Amino acid sequence: MKLSINNVYVASIFSFVLLSGCNDSDSKNTDMDMMEPAPEPVIYNYEITVSNLTYAQPMSPIAVILHDEGNFWTIGEPSSLALETLAESGDNASFIAESIVLSGESGTGMLLPGMSETIEISITDNQPGYLSLATMLVNTNDAFTGINAIELNNLLAGESISVTTRSYDAGTEKNSELMSTIPGPASNGAGEGFNEMRDDLDKVGMHAGVVSVDDGLSSSVLTQAHKFDNPTLRITINRLN
Repeated sequence: MKLSINNVYVASIFSFVLLSGCNDSDSKNTDMDMMEPAPEPVIYNYEITVSNLTYAQPMSPIAVILHDEGNFWTIGEPSSLALETLAESGDNASFIAESIVLSGESGTGMLLPGMSETIEISITDNQPGYLSLATMLVNTNDAFTGINAIELNNLLAGESISVTTRSYDAGTEKNSELMSTIPGPASNGAGEGFNEMRDDLDKVGMHAGVVSVDDGLSSSVLTQAHKFDNPTLRITINRLN
């Protein structure tokens, strides 16, 4: 039997469609094979252990921060409002909320003399450049201690570094040592915390320590037990992964 020209034409078109369908399917399969799964997120996780080395100075809840730029205080320059709040009252909420913070964590409560606390902090897909930490010596007017932008770039997973800290004066409140101005246990919690008025030098400096009633400041609520010397904290930074 002879096929007509029309029949041959129809058969050719049908064959082309079938072949085109097969080629399209093969192309889709190839594209699917070439698609790579989304990369797993990289988590940079650090374990910070803080030890209070003083005899009778509890520390306010520890603020731990990861960041890529900036400093949280500079000797000879005025304190930020967030640092003033922390150094006068121990409240670290605004400190952790500063604009340069990539990740921030707080300790669970006061860190008593001779005690240690471990705080974990992490960040995803962005290795932080620096770690900072701050806390108030609560039996003072506005003393604080911590580390200011310690570099993390060279700290590998499984490695750790240890440092000790000195104590600073926020320069925002006179060191009167009065019961009404100290928020810590020495005043039974009756003292004022943050006060927006600045009546001191208005610049951060190294803290000279406390005088105390035992050494002649009759109006002081502090005793020789509340004196402190440097260093005030030992801090170990351990990179977990």
